[in-house]
Amino acid sequence: MFESLSQKLQNITSKMRGKARVSESDIKEMMREIRMALLEADVNYSVVKEFVADMTEQCKGAAVQESFTRSLRS
Repeated sequence: MFESLSQKLQNITSKMRGKARVSESDIKEMMREIRMALLEADVNYSVVKEFVADMTEQCKGAAVQESFTRSLRS
């Protein structure tokens, strides 16, 4: 179960690394995929809901969006 979850999360982050800019719709799609992966791994719904809400807020910040771009240059 943990290996499957780990693989899904790695796939999600790999998709984001290939983008020069991360839009709000990209964030929404990424959070949807993360939510589904966690729920499939039997993580409690309340925990998933809170985690996704917190991550969405953090991802909307400019610092996080710039870090995706910086990682492409490294």
